[in-house]
Amino acid sequence: MGDAHRIGIVGLGVISRAYLGTLAEHPDVQIAAVADLDAARAAEVAQQLPGTEALGVEDLLAAPDLHTVLNLTTPAAHADIALDAIGRGKHVYTEKPLASAFEDGTAVIDAAAAAGVGVACAPDTVLGTGTQTARAAVDAGLIGRPFAASAVMVTPGHERWHPNPDFYYAPGGGPLLDMGPYYISALVQLLGPVRTVTGASSRLRGERVIGSGPRQGERIPVEVDSHVSGVLEHAGGALSTLTTSFDGVTTTAAPIEVHGERGTLAVPDPNHFDGEVRLFELGGTDWRTLEPSAGYADAARGIGLLDFLRADDRRPPRAGGDVALHVLETMTALLRSAAEGRRITLTTSVERPEPVPLTPAWMWKGAQGRLPM
Repeated sequence: MGDAHRIGIVGLGVISRAYLGTLAEHPDVQIAAVADLDAARAAEVAQQLPGTEALGVEDLLAAPDLHTVLNLTTPAAHADIALDAIGRGKHVYTEKPLASAFEDGTAVIDAAAAAGVGVACAPDTVLGTGTQTARAAVDAGLIGRPFAASAVMVTPGHERWHPNPDFYYAPGGGPLLDMGPYYISALVQLLGPVRTVTGASSRLRGERVIGSGPRQGERIPVEVDSHVSGVLEHAGGALSTLTTSFDGVTTTAAPIEVHGERGTLAVPDPNHFDGEVRLFELGGTDWRTLEPSAGYADAARGIGLLDFLRADDRRPPRAGGDVALHVLETMTALLRSAAEGRRITLTTSVERPEPVPLTPAWMWKGAQGRLPM
């Protein structure tokens, strides 16, 4: 790869800390510039990163010496920032979801193809040892032919901990668009692309109370449905049931379970990179834990960007824009299905990304050279 790849980060909110922890000292990248609507915040972050300049958003997007824009803005701004960066010849890696609307996501992918630049998108959690070990178990036939899966995310809402949770309850927000990318990306890894969806949704209350930070006690409106359920029919015939909720208190359900004719696989939370993968086989008496056999070990947010930088004509990015667009259509079609009361056939499909071989942390962190393919 030669010299370190020069990255500019737009958006320095809560999630940026996780990305900075992975990328700030990685030998493959140089965080050359940062930008935020809060100029003081950008200046503070730049001061902590040697060789990093604080710029305005427009100046960063226009900077001629940046190769890739890491887009960590709120979902409503994802498409606009991505399109601006692409229009200036830059690659883009975007925090999930790819966009708030399917049409905007399509515009991003089409613009990148026309400009000859790359797009990749979180979540990259599915590249860790949790989901990848589960995928390896499915691919090895440990549960026989998979025919069904369930995915469950139940929480009382992010306003309990996030100091500025407004966007979670505004158009483009809600539990599905916020947390669904983790679960649906994992289901695509495990079972392949989605063919049709059927959804239903509800809204428990019309406002939320901020539970922390300087705005604690402030009430904010809920403009989107806060509980979404659906059935996904995968191209291979398996059926997944999905529940995402900001209305529940908790659940005892496994984040993901995959059922096959010879066994059931319990998959760890796809919002995390690792976790126990457990197998219960037909005729057995108890669950057994599978040792990690695939994935980036001890990974953290930003590994998808590093993987993106190592992609080429032989191996596309594993968190590529094509996967992100398919996941986005799955979610937006589910919401449309809920609103219209009908089953919807998707217009996109995608190849399952290449599996991640078991890669120790020292290797992907670049402790002894560049990140391998």
